[in-house]
Amino acid sequence: MSSIRQNAGHPLPDWRNLGVLLRVLLGVNVLALGGTLAQADSLAGWLAAFVAGAAWVEPLLLFNLGLLALGRDLLWRCPVRVGQALVLLLAAGSAALLWDAWRFLGLVHGGWSELGRAMLLALLAAAGVLGYFELRARAFSPRVEEARLQALNARIRPHFLFNSLNTVIALIRTEPRRAETALEELAELFRALLRDPRELVPLSDEIALGRQYLDLEKLRLGERLQVVWEVNAVPLDTRVPPLMLQPLLENAVHHGIEASHEAGVVRVTLNRKGELLLLTVSNPYHGGSGRGGHHMALGNIRERLALYYDMEARLEHGPVGSDYQVRIELPCRHSKTPAM
Repeated sequence: MSSIRQNAGHPLPDWRNLGVLLRVLLGVNVLALGGTLAQADSLAGWLAAFVAGAAWVEPLLLFNLGLLALGRDLLWRCPVRVGQALVLLLAAGSAALLWDAWRFLGLVHGGWSELGRAMLLALLAAAGVLGYFELRARAFSPRVEEARLQALNARIRPHFLFNSLNTVIALIRTEPRRAETALEELAELFRALLRDPRELVPLSDEIALGRQYLDLEKLRLGERLQVVWEVNAVPLDTRVPPLMLQPLLENAVHHGIEASHEAGVVRVTLNRKGELLLLTVSNPYHGGSGRGGHHMALGNIRERLALYYDMEARLEHGPVGSDYQVRIELPCRHSKTPAM
């Protein structure tokens, strides 16, 4: 089962992860920038040297990242030190091949010493990148990430449970049969909340949890709350973070329906775009008041998405016409993904 461990605790990164790619690109270019700055006699000379160096660094870097992305699964199956050694060999070997190709084309001149220098620089850059990710894996160990995740989930649960209990209490005296139904729904919700928050869950479970929550709210709000679900060709076995959808629905009900005496529609839309899952929750927008609750819950969800997906997930929100809309994009994952 996929879990929070996919983003922490392993020295070898996920070479297909956007956050990893950006960090590698930035880190290597900073090293190149610093190297040319140390050798330059003047600012103008430094800039020209950096541009010339980038013509060698960038193709090599992009080529290596492409190969590492293709061979990600193979590297993860190797022992850590073997995987790191393969990355170093790839860096040195590709540097030698690129240098030889440029020498053949007459773009560079020099003997074995220049070739050795190119391979050494590539090795040092790769070693620096691997060292950074190993230190990062130790700093962001699974235990630290899991503790943060537990704390974030704990902030959501009390608010959610208290609201649900208040709904049941309001029905006990006036409509005992409906209260009994609500208690059954609440029991199912409790079971969902007792799951391990570190583990990703099937999208179908999140949808079922959201439906149960909205059923409870419909018992309280009646015809004022109207719900539209649009699930468009999305694999229901896609793994998603637990308690991702329910807080969005709670915000939509609280700020979009309860804030007005009129009936309103909460719309949930699920689409797939390539390898991305697109989730949109919209509700009637009643102006700028009361948006603090939105931001607190959204900040919580954004931080949990970062723990699971690093920079691959995105959350956006704001007024869209007469609605307030929250949009989440995250990778479609159907089975366990090795650690980053």
